[in-house]
Amino acid sequence: MSYKPVVLGGDVVPFRRYKDGSGVRDWVRAAALGALADAGLEARDIDAVIVASETDFLSLQLVPGPLILDEIGLTGVPVMRVESGGASGGNALRAGVMHVMSGLAKRVLIIGYENAASHLNSDDVRLLYGLSFDADLEGWAGATATMLYALSIQDHMERFGTTAKQMAAVSVKNHANAGPNPWAHKPMQISTEDVLDSPLVSSPYRMLDCSLISDGAAALVLCAEDALPEGAANRCTRVVASACATDHVRLGDRPQPGIFHGKARAMQAACRQAWVLNPATDIDVVELYDSYTGAELQAIEALGLCPEGQAGPRGLDGEFSLQGRLPVNVSGGLIGQGGAPGAVGLAQAITVSRLIEGRYWPDLQVGRRYRRGVVDCHAGVGTLNVVHILEGPDG
Repeated sequence: MSYKPVVLGGDVVPFRRYKDGSGVRDWVRAAALGALADAGLEARDIDAVIVASETDFLSLQLVPGPLILDEIGLTGVPVMRVESGGASGGNALRAGVMHVMSGLAKRVLIIGYENAASHLNSDDVRLLYGLSFDADLEGWAGATATMLYALSIQDHMERFGTTAKQMAAVSVKNHANAGPNPWAHKPMQISTEDVLDSPLVSSPYRMLDCSLISDGAAALVLCAEDALPEGAANRCTRVVASACATDHVRLGDRPQPGIFHGKARAMQAACRQAWVLNPATDIDVVELYDSYTGAELQAIEALGLCPEGQAGPRGLDGEFSLQGRLPVNVSGGLIGQGGAPGAVGLAQAITVSRLIEGRYWPDLQVGRRYRRGVVDCHAGVGTLNVVHILEGPDG
């Protein structure tokens, strides 16, 4: 990418199960105003708005864009809505990149939200998530997300010898990382044994292998380099790659259902844009879509961060911990920080940009400086994949 949009600012409404009477309007307003303040802008400085959520069935609000504009004082500004399941926030960021690179807008406010945890019955949410696969052949037949992810990781375990203990280490790491993160839904200090002893959901996945369903919102401002406000010199993070790729919806149509080939294609395209020759050595930090512990291991390998079959043992050795060679999900990921799908991709980008700029939560920054980071999210079982690469001035 020859023209590199700047991540000017962002904010996150903590991922939670809200029972305080607040709702989407409140969360979106807080996230948007927080992002504008972080960017040093006012509402009148925004040229376009992009809104993301997983599905109208969760929020029970059709055509949310104009309503959100009313709530944040931007009525009259162009707005578009992006829906891509768990990749909604990532694809909204991608739409923002396109706006800036094409010249359609100089300053774009991107807002992602979800209202899935507190106002709907869990069985209804589970059914709706099942419809995000092949609704006719899988969802209405009773297939659930956990069931399909479990089938995928079973194939991975058979091919590479991945173990339940290796997956449990992901849960331990991500829940611990969430501890110093005030945006996180489920900070916990747990052991590998706690994970392995938690209730079985769909073999091999146990309760503590699964990510959370959360309410929440995130907002981010992208800016053209020639439209940076005064005093923004310290906002150095650029989006240097934006890519999207897909895989077969049904696992049965994939020759290797335990390998995220669509994610690998998206990462390869992003690396070409960013002139990254070897992700395993050229990437410093990663926020990826850990819908399940095994999915984190599958994603690490698909992103080219280690050889196939090696993410499990390397993770067990601490390679992807805060102090390891390549920190993965410093925020806690979906397992620790929480899963509000429309907001996840944006929260990931905010996290990576702040880590690059050295202004993330101190106990998670741990004195490290990062040059280049990856933001990765997906819908389905690695079906629709969106990958961004962010760089600082030394990237």
